[in-house]
Amino acid sequence: MKSEFSIHVAKENLKFSAAHFIAYKGFREPLHGHNYQVGVRVEGALTHTGYVVDFGLIKKLTREIVDRIDERTIVPERSDCLTIDRPNPGQVRIRYEDDEFVLPARDVALLPIVHSSAEELARYIWQELAAALGSHHALSDVGALEVSVAEGPGQAAIFRKEVGRD
Repeated sequence: MKSEFSIHVAKENLKFSAAHFIAYKGFREPLHGHNYQVGVRVEGALTHTGYVVDFGLIKKLTREIVDRIDERTIVPERSDCLTIDRPNPGQVRIRYEDDEFVLPARDVALLPIVHSSAEELARYIWQELAAALGSHHALSDVGALEVSVAEGPGQAAIFRKEVGRD
């Protein structure tokens, strides 16, 4: 059996504040916000440097990802019940049945997700982090990557996937 190690990073600065609402056919919750906390676990073999992956790199890349959605309204651009358009370059209009939101484009994070749930946010951050680690050639000894997104204390969604598997 191959020996495996893991590292876990859940620093105070790996957080973001964002507004969102869950919507599906026949239901839309009110626009509201959370102070999300992100954690990352990386499993794998030790590299020649004695690391699985450098803690500093995980913190830096995760911080860059959460900074892109911090203090924004998260809008799921793959939603099957929202209509999203840009009436002009500085605005994003979101329609759900009889409701309409018009927001400044700079205040919106359009994400390639179906719902703005903690589960889908965890998967989105996982995908972004895996791509960033790959571009830094830091995935070769990684077996699995796990991202947690907590909406509040004691309430988190976790997305875990072996690297290189669909």
